Amino acid sequence: MASIFTKMMDGEMPAHFVWKDDVCVAFMTIAPLQPGHTLVVPRQEVDSWTDLEPDVMKHLIGVAHSVGRGLDTAYTPEKVGLTILGLEVRHVHLHVTCIWKPTDLDFGNANSNASQESIIEAADLLRKTLRAQGHSEVVDS
Repeated sequence: MASIFTKMMDGEMPAHFVWKDDVCVAFMTIAPLQPGHTLVVPRQEVDSWTDLEPDVMKHLIGVAHSVGRGLDTAYTPEKVGLTILGLEVRHVHLHVTCIWKPTDLDFGNANSNASQESIIEAADLLRKTLRAQGHSEVVDS
């Protein structure tokens, strides 16, 4: 059965994409830790990041790095955090989010009631920033 992320990539479920290439996509999470919280997800449906081919993992990290630089420019956080968990959705995904303090990476604090407007606003800001940084993989939705 296809994961929720695969369904999003296939257009069966809505998502606010900011990046698409042949290997992966990046989109806004619906339960952000902080504004701009982005998921980087391989197109290949794999449960654990340790099962990915090294070149795919290297690509994901490169995209997460670009997204992180975009978030750093757009939001000027203390740091940009990167985590790989994958317990809630069994499809590898990297969480890239702004942090000001260690508890900003506590998923118990995720905003499961974030408004669509705030998610769209964050996606628009990140797209604009990534485009300004020269990334052609940025998409409009």
